[in-house]
Amino acid sequence: MFIDKAKIYVKAGDGGNGCVAFLREKYVPFGGPAGGDGGKGGDIILIADSSLQTLMDFRYKRHYKAERGQHGQGGNKKGKDGEDLILKVPVGTVVKDAETGEIIADLVKEGQSVVVAKGGKGGRGNAAFKSPTNQTPMVAEKGEPGEEKWIELELKLLADVGIIGFPNAGKSTLISILSKARPKIADYPFTTLTPVLGVLQLDVNDYLVLADIPGLIEGASEGLGLGHEFLRHIERTKFLIHLIDVSDFRERDPIDAFIIINKELEKYSQDLIKKPQIVVANKIDALSDKSLLDNLEKYFSERGCPFVAVSLITRENIDKLVKLIREARDKMKKEETNESVILGNA
Repeated sequence: MFIDKAKIYVKAGDGGNGCVAFLREKYVPFGGPAGGDGGKGGDIILIADSSLQTLMDFRYKRHYKAERGQHGQGGNKKGKDGEDLILKVPVGTVVKDAETGEIIADLVKEGQSVVVAKGGKGGRGNAAFKSPTNQTPMVAEKGEPGEEKWIELELKLLADVGIIGFPNAGKSTLISILSKARPKIADYPFTTLTPVLGVLQLDVNDYLVLADIPGLIEGASEGLGLGHEFLRHIERTKFLIHLIDVSDFRERDPIDAFIIINKELEKYSQDLIKKPQIVVANKIDALSDKSLLDNLEKYFSERGCPFVAVSLITRENIDKLVKLIREARDKMKKEETNESVILGNA
């Protein structure tokens, strides 16, 4: 099951208490203070693991507690530090403070980690309080409590390209053609219930990660359909492939469909609507009036959107689509390089 949001409670270990003790030795008043310090409580650490694809592990277990530090002992023996508790999360997980909404960390690289709750400091034993004016201290500190809080985990897929469009526009079929992904495909709404990742190989060592974003309909940004659950997964993409149905059996006008989906992107985030889009008119094998394609090409070219008409059934013009994807990727790379040069000279 694909789970991309979770809320968990974390409690770091408390620090151990310091000890009051005296070492019995001849010629040493009271034997001398010999109480050891308490050990530090264990931290709770999140670490990104690329082998995980979902937050499923946090669905049924929601409370996590690290080991406390052991108390100090006589003979100047320091208490053992508590073991850290390490929790693995998928790469692409955003960690937030549930109370304030503050982003604690964005784990986008394999092995990247963050301490979400720090263990309490161990208390000092009475040996630490010995001074020229106090040779026999009778005090020790208690350990500090470990941090505790509710945190929210939110998974955002790390994909280069997001594939968007109304249900049944052909998104699942497209990603299965362009990559080795094998999503479930059928002729009814919301066939895809979870985002699907696939890899498009452009060259021997040149790959793009594609994400099929399911469930986008009018009102998705406000909770209708399934799209509101998955819009966050488009946020990390560099550009979008927007599929529209142009067949004679389409449910809505292709331009209206394009406008509706883009309004949902804009309502969800101003950043999404700024992402470059390649518009793909699908199902031309079932289109009788080809003049529609000329009108669409004119409409989208005026808006700066590369346009291609394809048939995912007959594979017509798939090579042209791949060429547009490559060109869009190369353009993004060039812009990123130029931006880096500008920043470097600033």
